Amino acid sequence: MDSLTQIVLGAAVGEAVLGRKVGNKAMLYGAIAGTIPDLDILSSHFTDTVTALEIHRGFTHSIFFSVIFAPIFGWLVSRYEKYKDFKDWSWLFFWALVTHPILDAFTTWGTQLFWPLGTRIALKSIFVIDPLYTVPFIVFLILAMSQKRSSKKRRYYNTMGLAVSSGYLGLTLFLKWAAYSKFENALKEQKIEYRKIDTRPSPLNTVLWSANIETEDAFLIGHYSFFDSKPISFARYPKNHQLIEDLVQYEKMRRMIAISQGWFTITQQDNTLYYNDLRFGLLSMDSKAHNFVFQYRIHLDNPGHLKFVETPKNRDNAKQLLQDLWVRVKGN
Repeated sequence: MDSLTQIVLGAAVGEAVLGRKVGNKAMLYGAIAGTIPDLDILSSHFTDTVTALEIHRGFTHSIFFSVIFAPIFGWLVSRYEKYKDFKDWSWLFFWALVTHPILDAFTTWGTQLFWPLGTRIALKSIFVIDPLYTVPFIVFLILAMSQKRSSKKRRYYNTMGLAVSSGYLGLTLFLKWAAYSKFENALKEQKIEYRKIDTRPSPLNTVLWSANIETEDAFLIGHYSFFDSKPISFARYPKNHQLIEDLVQYEKMRRMIAISQGWFTITQQDNTLYYNDLRFGLLSMDSKAHNFVFQYRIHLDNPGHLKFVETPKNRDNAKQLLQDLWVRVKGN
């Protein structure tokens, strides 16, 4: 999830663990702990694109990281804070650290929660920014902050924030199942043979859902809103995997395919190949668009060194997408 949401979650967890004993400092340290796992994004400044993608939401988003570093941070804080209980501070940091990747596991990118095992947990039921999750959470947190640390209302407001946000996460799983069923029925009605379906919510909401459908030689992308009244239509994108047959021998290409879990197409423009990660959709609702959110130019230099360069995103496309999403959410 976005940084603001993780800060709010960390603060609420910190308050739940240690708020009665240290007051708003529990929220402060919880908020700090809630941002720590995302420091892995700094790796993009020191490594190549493929390695940075592998590192993102890896080690720092694991239970192992939380277990190892919680007592370290707990010890550091207990050294200079008036409240000296090392165990309590460690407990605060553990829960604030571990709830971060648990929340991220509900997003499309997912997390390597059980690192060093290679499995990435991605429930894909909530977008990385969802106001319906974050805004009520912030309101309850502010209400809790306004109360004295010994107040019953303080604990009530904080508990309500955690309960409402967690309940919404549970609701997103139900909505995902409902949307999946709609896509599955549409494929049957249209007699489309497919291998697998991958569904995810569209940006900023859980009303409009998108689906990637793999067929033998192409991927289909469809959208469904719970307010739709017309049948679901699917746009077709050829896989074009034959264009990289000679490049699969390179380790980075195999790693990139593993990262996208096979959900990718290859496009060619002016003798340049582009790798399109389908898991995050396009920056457009146009069925003929090819401006994928994550697109990488494939570059092979003379010594045989393969690298991926992310193509820059057009802000105008993003603005148009938000406008189109608002229209599409209301139904087809």
